[in-house]
Amino acid sequence: MQLTRFTDIGLRVLMRLAADHGDTTYTARGLATELQVPQAHVAKVVSRLSEMGVVHARRGRRGGLTITPLGRTAGVGWVTRRLEGDAEVVDCTSPAPCPLQSVCRLRGALAEAQNAFYESLDALTVADLVVGQDARLLPLISRAQPARAGIATAGEPHSPLEE
Repeated sequence: MQLTRFTDIGLRVLMRLAADHGDTTYTARGLATELQVPQAHVAKVVSRLSEMGVVHARRGRRGGLTITPLGRTAGVGWVTRRLEGDAEVVDCTSPAPCPLQSVCRLRGALAEAQNAFYESLDALTVADLVVGQDARLLPLISRAQPARAGIATAGEPHSPLEE
């Protein structure tokens, strides 16, 4: 099973936000620069993460992106399920129905494997992915971006979804 790019970026955004324990807020542009992914993708992912309640996005002068308490404690499997959607591993009906569909056991076996994959991720929280990693993770990200662009401390003006 391969995760979509959307889910990959979503998990990376959550890990980055969870790795910071200070008063720092982030912008979609700043996260895109740090994570070396397109800003448009990050903006879409952040919108979805906000809908899920794992990221708080504030617009305006004191705006920015922060992880919520739910975001820190959310199971990685739960987050992944929500970002991936309900699609089956294999689509047996498109472009035309499979002629083996009525007797095939593959679809059920793949659904069980998909559930096992998600359940194995449920044992981990987002915080588990970064605990003890702050000292190692943050310098790697900082090297990947020019002068901490798009990151502001509390009180600095910016919009969380700015260009």
